[in-house]
Amino acid sequence: MDDEDRAMLTRVADYQWGRGAGRALFGGGDPEVTHTSSGRPRQVIADEGRLVTYATDGRFTLGVAGGRRLNDGLADGAYRVVVGDESEPFVREGRNAFAKFVRAADPAIRPGDEVLVTHERGDVLAVGRAELSGEGMDDFETGMAVFVRDGAEASDSGGE
Repeated sequence: MDDEDRAMLTRVADYQWGRGAGRALFGGGDPEVTHTSSGRPRQVIADEGRLVTYATDGRFTLGVAGGRRLNDGLADGAYRVVVGDESEPFVREGRNAFAKFVRAADPAIRPGDEVLVTHERGDVLAVGRAELSGEGMDDFETGMAVFVRDGAEASDSGGE
């Protein structure tokens, strides 16, 4: 990754997930960046897998490898949706997380945010898009909390 890409991608990550997210995602090693035909960054891939995809709306979508890096680098609880044992196998397979099974959620989460779905013990189970606010995930008994894009077993089972 060249310095120009690293600086721009780090700014976007810090804007999307808060200060330090860019360092957490892109600070370790030298990830490969693929580009569109127009030269815009598209995917960032590290040895452990896809970190992020830079979408056309100017925001990132997370890969499980990127989720694990954010989990290690962000403050506890930030952009996390916590589920228990009853949801773990389903979410790992890439199935959606439902509000009924959410044990805790960052109250700063807004619908549409890219989030980490973690187990109570801290393992990253999946990454996806929040369908409810963090407070709504805690309050509601029905409905989809997170549209899971990538489950940990589905994309790479070797990281844990």
